[in-house]
Amino acid sequence: MLTLAEQDIQLGAKADDKQSAIRMVAQKMVDAGLIEAPYVEGMLRRETQNSTYLGNGIAIPHGTTDTREQVKQTGVRVLHFADGVNWGDGQTAYVVIGIAARSDEHLGILRQLTRVLADDSVADYLKHCKSTADLAKLLSGQKPTPTLLLDSSTVQLQTSAQDIFGLQSTACVLLQNGGALDASGTAAIQASSPVWMGQGLWLARTNTGVKRTAVSLVRPAAPFQHAGQPVQGLLLIAAQDALHKPVLDRLVDMISEQNVAQLWSAADSMKAVKLLTEKPIEGLEGTFTITNPHGLHARPSATLVKVAKEFQSEIWVANLDGDGKSVNAKSLMKIVSLGVKSGHRLQFIAKGDDAQQAISKIGQSIADGLGEGAGHE
Repeated sequence: MLTLAEQDIQLGAKADDKQSAIRMVAQKMVDAGLIEAPYVEGMLRRETQNSTYLGNGIAIPHGTTDTREQVKQTGVRVLHFADGVNWGDGQTAYVVIGIAARSDEHLGILRQLTRVLADDSVADYLKHCKSTADLAKLLSGQKPTPTLLLDSSTVQLQTSAQDIFGLQSTACVLLQNGGALDASGTAAIQASSPVWMGQGLWLARTNTGVKRTAVSLVRPAAPFQHAGQPVQGLLLIAAQDALHKPVLDRLVDMISEQNVAQLWSAADSMKAVKLLTEKPIEGLEGTFTITNPHGLHARPSATLVKVAKEFQSEIWVANLDGDGKSVNAKSLMKIVSLGVKSGHRLQFIAKGDDAQQAISKIGQSIADGLGEGAGHE
């Protein structure tokens, strides 16, 4: 029986129409050795006979009976389209599951999707899903473990708003776009007044119309005054559970330590997110770009860990193009978990007597390709 696995899923796909989406997922199936290239023609013909849109943002294009001989191996490939694909008749597909089956193996997939199709809230989850693990769970009928929505999509550092209510409105839009807040939540926030927290910070909160707990930070392009107090930024918390509590705790620490100004000087959204989610690590810093064609897979990751272990200093690393969270640079498992791709920027912080030497050698090792020099495959 066919099953859906995390390794069969790809995020970040884009297509102008359903024919393009079908060709894209078919090519993934060809590349995986599941089908012969002509199978796609059967998939396109099937679509003209009967739409393969199931509902709740899911389509399952598959071939016609006369193209089954083009199936080399039973399997599936899944593409996630965050922007959606027009599947006709006013229907939008966010997940396209290409199926290669010699007989009726696809019926197992349909049974597996029954629970998904019965839950009308799933479509919104699918639209905003950001991990293959969560998508695999969703498609198998499991809701992923709730997580706090606070990332670069909910932070805006150069808002054109010139008053506090413009900042609130911008923060609401960010959370609505992230699927965390509905219109009633926005109305509740706009009907309330934010609270002055000191050091240029204002706080707005709501538990009305919240789809998932989320935090948004917005900064005006130029500070202004409201009710006689300076406005350098506004934090909006939309809560339906306690996932936001660590951010509040971190905020209390920043206020008591008179460190809120760090939020106003953060150069980019990921640095702002990091300040709100973890206490800054002190030490010497170095930021380097990974140029390995396949990113940090096992071999270059192991090389990086080996270099870090040469030094007595504590060394942390964060993927500035990932979630921005710092991990131990001497742990292979932690390095691999960063999901570093070619072009990603890694920020290292070293603390100890040989910190400067550590940062310098790490930077040189990355520049040299971490064991994958020019021409290495």
